[in-house]
Order: sequence, then structure tokens, then C-alpha cells
Amino acid sequence: MLTRLLRLTDKLINALLRLLSGSLQQAAYQLYLWRVSVVGILALLAGIALYVLRGGRAIYATTAQRSRAMMARRAEQIAAHAPDKRVLREDPLKAQNRALSLFTVVLLAALIGLILWTTSGGGSARSVAGSFGGSLPLIPTQPTSTPVPPTPTPIPTFTPVPDPLRISGSLVYSARLNGRENLWALGIGQTQPIRLTNTPTDDRDPAWSPDGSRVAFASRRGGSWNLYLLEIATGAITQLTYSPDYVGAPSWSPDGQFIAYEAYEGGNLDIYIVASDGSSPPARLTYHPAPDFAPTWNPGGSPVPGRQIAYVSLRDGNPEIYVIDLDRPLEEEALRLTSTPDIEEQQPTWSPDGTQIAYYARVNGIDLVLVRNVAQPNAEPLIIGRGRAPSWSPSGGSLLFALENAANTTLVSALVSGSGAAATAISVNGQVGRISWTASSLPEALLLSGGAPDDERPLYVENVEGKRDSPPYYQVRALSGVSAGGLAALSDRVDDSFVALREAVLRQSGVDFLGALQDALWTLDRLPEPGQPRQSWHYAGRAFSFDRNLVFNLPVPPIEVVREEVGANVMWRVYLRVAETAQNGQLGEPLKRLPWDFASRALGDPQIFEQGGRPKAAVPVGYYIDLTRLAEDYGWQRVPAGRDWRSNFPSILYWQFERRDGLTWDEAMLELYTQEQIDAFLFGARLQPTATPTSAPSPRRSPTPIPPDAGN
Repeated sequence: MLTRLLRLTDKLINALLRLLSGSLQQAAYQLYLWRVSVVGILALLAGIALYVLRGGRAIYATTAQRSRAMMARRAEQIAAHAPDKRVLREDPLKAQNRALSLFTVVLLAALIGLILWTTSGGGSARSVAGSFGGSLPLIPTQPTSTPVPPTPTPIPTFTPVPDPLRISGSLVYSARLNGRENLWALGIGQTQPIRLTNTPTDDRDPAWSPDGSRVAFASRRGGSWNLYLLEIATGAITQLTYSPDYVGAPSWSPDGQFIAYEAYEGGNLDIYIVASDGSSPPARLTYHPAPDFAPTWNPGGSPVPGRQIAYVSLRDGNPEIYVIDLDRPLEEEALRLTSTPDIEEQQPTWSPDGTQIAYYARVNGIDLVLVRNVAQPNAEPLIIGRGRAPSWSPSGGSLLFALENAANTTLVSALVSGSGAAATAISVNGQVGRISWTASSLPEALLLSGGAPDDERPLYVENVEGKRDSPPYYQVRALSGVSAGGLAALSDRVDDSFVALREAVLRQSGVDFLGALQDALWTLDRLPEPGQPRQSWHYAGRAFSFDRNLVFNLPVPPIEVVREEVGANVMWRVYLRVAETAQNGQLGEPLKRLPWDFASRALGDPQIFEQGGRPKAAVPVGYYIDLTRLAEDYGWQRVPAGRDWRSNFPSILYWQFERRDGLTWDEAMLELYTQEQIDAFLFGARLQPTATPTSAPSPRRSPTPIPPDAGN
């Protein structure tokens, strides 16, 4: 009887062990699917249980063997002697079996209950979203839709590195054509861009919403710079901000509920945040008196996405990239990602996973696209390629950027890993300002409609008298209403473009700046300035110069000049201050770069003098237009400084613009002179040109020769 009981107990324990083993396997599988954090605890408990049970079985087997031997000896004693009258006590093995079985059942029930609790999903997740502090809005971090239950993670397989452009998605970008910027869209794999806007004013800084349904952009269509939203499927445009001052450079939060942007208020350029539906007023994020601009919202991040914004700031005297934490928005605690006093970083943009930031900077005269790891700000950046205005692919594996080629732009892609050659995407018309890439495809309705009408018209028409059969081929023309130090005249081949440029400057700045020139056409009896070559384009009637001394006017100079390195040359970008009556956001925009301080050359510091000056200590307050860019719209190019510009002031040449039209100086001179006259000018007696202005230039100055704040 006892032997049968032992066998029955042994079978029961084996069955319980099988049930426990199967339950543990099922629990491990469920915990793997749900990826709960208690998997380690369960594995530990399972191991302890199996160890105890296996140990118990071993003890039970040994004890049972000994018990059988003892019972056999007792049976022999009973058969050989008289009946034993001692009282039989319960076998202690039965008590061990009952305790072991009870422990097994209790442990199994506890494990099953724990599995059911961890996989029930009834608990609520704790919110870790914080506020910006002060009046800044909360950024939702919890998903708004019901999460889809996860599926088992498949075993990873090898995937070849893709071609950076062999993926889906769409681009939106701004392009400057005929003196204005508008928005264009291009589906990956397509070759013909679609025009999204066509306004006489500027539309720029486009940014896709996270779901790819809308585009935020900055526009002057309302009279001053503000933010607008474009529904890509319907073409409907709504105004988001209503500031009388400058607003630009929008960037979406990862949930699409907020937009960060740059705004100029009270003479200070800072970062602001506004609800994308306009339900709340804008909130200010930065307060430093130096310009803060070009914000970009982190779409990734850990543990909560969207809690960082990167931007460019001049607070340390040079454009550098900073990262501010929205859970603790203290500017003094912002991470300084770059530290390059001689390099100006521009247009930062986050990678989709929030670990890297791409930007562009001019290094040794060349615009380069670079990438920095945010977790390693002191590490050297990764050079992606030559270009600017980078934009990440939706997968984060590649970058698309703009490579300018004269008046056109080539959109180029490159793998961020650096492996493989860059692939040319497409050549587009105009100068591209900013690119945004979404994973969404362009709506079919937009593709069928063809977008906004593309009715680009030239900014001017150059009316030229018929070409003569022999030199001089053309005449010179007087510039009506323009005063100059010499002849207020230009070649008949370029005078109409200058007149159109003068009108555009007056329209965009409120100042007839080009109504009073320092120089236009030079006659052959005039010598160049010291250090300047005799082959000046002023002789060919294809150059003009404004008053170089305006940069020294006090208290507010009418022009500001920024030094730029282009290749091996030192170039100058000239900004013209708009009229004081328009210093309210109606015209121009604030400066984002430090002008060059030529007056510092006279401070007596040998080092500053040898450098030709130094950057100014602060960005001037007010609104300006980019005179250099506007002149380029009409075909007039700035002039590189001479090699001796640091010691020879006439070689600086920020005041001079030329229009060469691909001609050599000799070819341009033959348009106004005979070859004999040119030879005599270069090697012998100086002669007057045979072609004279059709009308005498006015010796009087223009009624508004210089900005009203400059004085005379």
C-alpha cells in the first residue's frame, strides 16, 4: 500500500513539474511579447522553483529507496516473530510530499497571477511631460491614438545600404527667381517641380508638418513678415501669426501641435513658440540681447521626444549652435554644440532619431554640410559634402542639400555614413533657400492640377540700339536723374538693368540710394586709384560705385558691410538700412550677422590694422535689405577685394558693382572704343571715347541721395 502511494505521489509530482514547465514557457513567451520589465524576476523565480523541485525529487528518490529497504526488513521480522504490538506512526515521507506539493501549487498560482497582472494592460502610464516654465505652453508627450499591440520582433537579416534617393517622400523648398522667393514641391523620383505659391512678395522657409499634410512658411504677402500654413491637398492658406514686426523660420514640434520660430520684437531677435492652430498666444523662449534665430525642433529624443530645440545665437560674438531643454528652458544652461570663432554655422536641423544635427558653414571659402553628434559636442564634425541648406531624409540615412551653380541650384544627396558617392538628384531653377523632406507623397490632386501658375516674367528688358559693324559697336547712355562724380552714364548694353535696380532698391528700402553715385562711366583721361589695375570696368561703362564713406556716418550708418570668404577671395556683402519711416517691419528684415568695423583700423592697434579691421561688437538694431543679393537679381555682381586690401583702403572695393555678362575686359572695351583707342589708353596717349552720351548727365544730386538718417 505504501509503495502504491509513493508511486502515485511520484506521478503527481511529475505531472505538476510538466505543468509548471509549460506554464513558465508560456509566461516567458507572453512576457517577451509585452516586453515587461519583470521578466528578470520571473526567470529568477522559475529558476529557484525548478532548483527546489529537482532537489526535492532527488531527496524523495533517495528516501523512497531507503524506506523500501526498511519495510522489507520489517516484513521479515514480522514473519519470524510474534505480532508486533507497537503503534505505527505516519511515515515522515508523506509529510514531506504534502509540503512539497503545497509549495509547488502556491508558487504556480503566484506566477500565473503575476503573468495575468503584467499582461492585463489595465494600469495607466505615468506622464513625464513637463512645462516650459512661466507662460510657455505644455507640449503633449502621450500618444493621442490607441497604440497597436506589438508583434514579435523578427530575427534581423542583412539589408544592403540603399541608394540615398531610392526612397519615397516629397520635398518642399523655396527658390529665388526674378528677385522674389516662392515655394516649390518635388516628389522623390519626379523630375518636374510643382509650384506651390506665386506671389509678387516673398514666400520662404518652408517646413513640412509631421504628418506631411501642411507646410508652414514665412511670407510678406500681408505687408510684414508673418507665418502661414498651406494645406498641401487643397492649396488653402491660413495666416498663423499677426505681428507687425519680422517673423520667420518656422519649425514643427513632433506632435504637430506647436511651431517654433524666430521673431524680431523691441529691437531683439529671439525664439518664440506658438500653437499650430492659433489657439494660444505666442510664448517667448529666449531673451538674450544678441540675435537668436533659425530654431529647429528635435523630432526624437529620449525618454520623451520633442523636448529640445536647437538654434543659432550670436551671444558669444559668432554664430554658434545651441541646444536648449524645454523642461528646463534656461539659456545659461543651454548646450553649446559648436565652438568655432572663425566659422559661421547656419541652418541646423535634427536627424529623425534626435541624436545628430546637420548644418552648413563656410570653411576656407567653401560652403560645407556637416553633422555633429549631440552627445559628443567636442568631437570633430562629419563632413558630408559641399553645399548648404541640408535636410534629413525621413529614415535619417541620408541628407539632401543645395549646391549653387550661378543662377541655378543642384539638389544633391549623400549618405550620412560617408560610404558611397553623392548622387545628383535634380537641377532646379533659382537659388534654393531652405529644403524640407517628408515621407508622405504629394497628393494626386496637386499633381493633376499642376500647382500654382508659373508665369515668371523678366525683371527688366534691355533695350539696345543696333550693333555697328565695327568697333565701337554700341553707345553710352546717360542715367536720368542720377548724379555721379564723373559721367552719370553707362553702356547701352547695361543701362536698363541699372535703372530697374535703382527702382527696386527704392521700392524695397524707401530710399533712392542709387540716385547719387560716386562713380559710373570713367573717361580714358582718368587714372585708376593707387594699387588698382588699369583694366577697370568703369572704363567699359559696366560698373558703378556708391559713396564709400557712408559706412562711417554717425550715429547710424546707412550701410553695413559683412566680410565673406568665397574661395580664395575676400568678398563683401552690403546691407542697406531702410528708411526711418519704414523701421516698423514694413520693409527689410533684421541683421543676423556682425558687420565689419573698418573704423577700427584707426584705433592704433597694429594687430587690428594688419587684419584690415575687425567685426563690430554687436549687430546694429533695425531693418535692412541685402543690397548685394538685390543687385545680383539684376545681373550686377560684387567685386572681390584686392590682395592688399588690409593695408590699402582703395583695394577694399565693397562699394563697387560690375556687370560683365561673360565678356573679357578687351571685348567690353571694344563695345565703346576702337582698338587703336584702347591701345593708346594702355600704352600711349589717352583719348576720349568716340561715343558720347545721348544726353548730358545732370550735375545735380538726387533729391534723396542717401538715407535720411545719414545726413550730409
